[in-house]
Parts: sequence; structure tokens; C-alpha cells
Amino acid sequence: MAVRMTQAPPAPQHYRPRRKVPVAAALTAILLLLLTLGLIWGAGGFRKTRGKMVTLIGSTSVEPFAELLAENFDQRHGDISVEVQGGGSTAGIQALASGLADIGMCSRSLSRQEQQTMMPIVIARDGLAVIVNESNPIDSLTQEQIRSLFAGDVTNWKQLGGPDRPVNLIMREEGSGTREAFMHLVMHGRETALRALVQESNGAVKELVRTDPAAVGYMSLGLVGTEVKSLKINGVEASVENVRNGSYTLVRPFLFVVHRAVGAATASTQANSPLAGAAGLTPQAGTFIQYVLSPPGQAVLESQGLVSAQ
Repeated sequence: MAVRMTQAPPAPQHYRPRRKVPVAAALTAILLLLLTLGLIWGAGGFRKTRGKMVTLIGSTSVEPFAELLAENFDQRHGDISVEVQGGGSTAGIQALASGLADIGMCSRSLSRQEQQTMMPIVIARDGLAVIVNESNPIDSLTQEQIRSLFAGDVTNWKQLGGPDRPVNLIMREEGSGTREAFMHLVMHGRETALRALVQESNGAVKELVRTDPAAVGYMSLGLVGTEVKSLKINGVEASVENVRNGSYTLVRPFLFVVHRAVGAATASTQANSPLAGAAGLTPQAGTFIQYVLSPPGQAVLESQGLVSAQ
């Protein structure tokens, strides 16, 4: 169908068009400016430009504690901005190696190969809690029973004295420090059952266990809270006190990881400094690590259920 075009009637001779005020353009510009400012603010742009910056990437178990440390550090060192990102322990080490991070966060011990170029700094110790739904009547298992659960030998809770209900296993993803610590401390070389559901964070594991009476998973003791139940291991309660006194055996280090000095690249730090042996560390990153290891920094971690590094 043809479209009929019409012409606008000619303007009267006395008509003099008023100069148009570009309201729409002005509003658009203002909105764009506000949006830009918001994005910059949200992305930490102002923080990046106001002074020096430290970037931490790695373990999702360490991440919430590092964020809290960063907030407290900011109150003391307003000229240094600390940015914290998760991604997993292995991702943190890779980010450090590639220069994307100043400090890697790791919730497992470093491998022998990693230790050749990376230096671990223990900032705290954390218990590894095995968690079940609050409605699960089982309160305590041996380490061998937990290994059998996650290996798939035990498929129904009644095999362990619980209800007649299939076991739903919740695992962490490959590259997670929590997973690697669990495999090292509990599985002792055995593989986990293929039917296990894999989750990418402590929070996701906790949420699934909280809502599933048949689920069992594992996570950082410091993040368990009261919504799920931590099992006793070999009759020992999963608690900060028992991690501290050594009676609870599922314990792993929380690490900050930095480059290890090699030959001429040795950092100019005092021999008795926790940073002795580090290389390529920026002054602001060193300042942040020293704060974390200081009594105020350690007090922050202990207040959140972790055990001091000292």
C-alpha cells in the first residue's frame, strides 16, 4: 500500500521561530553525567583515583573476611584503597602470577610447585565444617563415615542411623580452596561420587543444605552461622575453641599469597618481618598485609570466628 506524504503548511510571514531550548538534550546530558558518576562510584572509580590501590583476588572463603578487613583498614589508611574479588584459590594464584592482583587469597596450602615462585602468608586458621540440615537427627560422624558419604559408599541416611532418606551430596567446584582442603583432610586420595551437586561458593552450599533435609556439604566454619548444623567429627564439636586447642582436626590455613623473592629480586624488608622473602610487593600492599597481621587486624578475624595466625 502506498504511503501518502503531506507537506507541512507554510509558516505565517510574521512568524519568527523562537530559539528552541534543548531541554531534551540537556536532560539527556544530565542523565548521562549522573549515570557516569554512578558507574564510576559503583566501580570504585573515585576510590581508584583518590590514592593508592591494593587488589586482592582469590578464595571465596577468604573473600568476606578480606572485605571486612578492607573496611577497617580504610578507617586507618584513607589514602589506600583495597579492592577484593573472589574467584577461588587457584584463580587468585593465577591472578597474582599474571599481575592482575597484588595479593592472592588462598584457603588451602600451596603446592610444592606453587611454593617455588609464591610465598604464603598465614593470616588466620579456619575449621572446615561438615554441615547438614537442622532437621537431620545425626549430630556426629567419624571422619571415615564422612569419607564414605562423599565417596558414594553410603547412599541413604539410614545406613548411618538416620532417617530412610537418600543422601544428597553438595561439593565445591574445581579450583576451590575449600574443596582442595576437604579432599586433602578428609578424602585421603579417594574420589568423590559423580552424583554430587557442585556449587561455587560457601553461601550456595549453605543455602542448599539449609533447604534440603537430605543434604550434606562442607564449608568454612567461620561462615556457618546458625541456619545449618555442623556435625561433630569423631565426637569433637566444630568450634573455634577446638580449632585453637587442636582437638578439631579439619583445619586449614587462610593465606595471603605474594611473589617469592628470587636472587636479586629480593624485597628490601627486614629479616624478621612477615614480608621478608617477598618480592615485587607494592608499599601499599605491604602496609595492608602488616595491618592484617597486627593485633587490630587479627582481632577483626577472631571476632568473625577465625583463629589467629599467631
